Amino acid sequence: MKVRLQKVLAEGGLGSRRACERLICQGRVTVDGQVAVLGCSVDPGVQVIRVDGRPLDLEAKEYWLLNKPKGVLSAAVDARGRRTVVDLVPSRLRLYPVGRLDLDSTGVLLLTNDGELTARLLHPRHHVPKEYKVTVWGGVTAEELVRLERGLLLEDGPTAPAVVRVLRRGRAGERPVTELSITIHEGRKRQVRRMMEALQHPVIALHRTRFAGLSDEGLALGEARPLSPSEVEALRRVAGLD
Repeated sequence: MKVRLQKVLAEGGLGSRRACERLICQGRVTVDGQVAVLGCSVDPGVQVIRVDGRPLDLEAKEYWLLNKPKGVLSAAVDARGRRTVVDLVPSRLRLYPVGRLDLDSTGVLLLTNDGELTARLLHPRHHVPKEYKVTVWGGVTAEELVRLERGLLLEDGPTAPAVVRVLRRGRAGERPVTELSITIHEGRKRQVRRMMEALQHPVIALHRTRFAGLSDEGLALGEARPLSPSEVEALRRVAGLD
């Protein structure tokens, strides 16, 4: 069955459909030895597709959910030989994390070789929800909760409104601590940590409990599981691929 060439390239892990369209327009893609043109359809099971002279690898798609432990890099490889999230997933395919959690953070992280889905889940226009449980120093006030909900001004611009709930108030020794649930729809670097630092509440612990509807329920730290077909379909709907 013939399908659009840019869709085949995206499913081959070369990026979003828009990025794959650029590859075609740049003349970097050939089909059966002929330079491809944008809009053409191909049968990947019959025709030979090459990108920059290399055959397109149409390996099977896999989707894994990992409960990332502390001290593991959110990367596919590390030049310094440190342990990465890919090392914790029992797959023989080349998988990549969808977004990242910093070294000191824990929680759910999706890994896949589906380039198009990855690009869409990370694009701001799809407003993919990310829920965190964050423990901070100090007693977070009602006024500060409102500021988090309405958005804060950070060095890279204002944050979008967040959904915030107080889970627990307590003490660590003589110091007050607050545990919050924060749901955001952006993916800036260390965003939740920077939001709390802007309110003078340094983060003690940060754990992502949900990403795009997938939760850490039943998944121990360091444990990974493949997604079910229904979970993959739900992800595709979130990403606008249904």
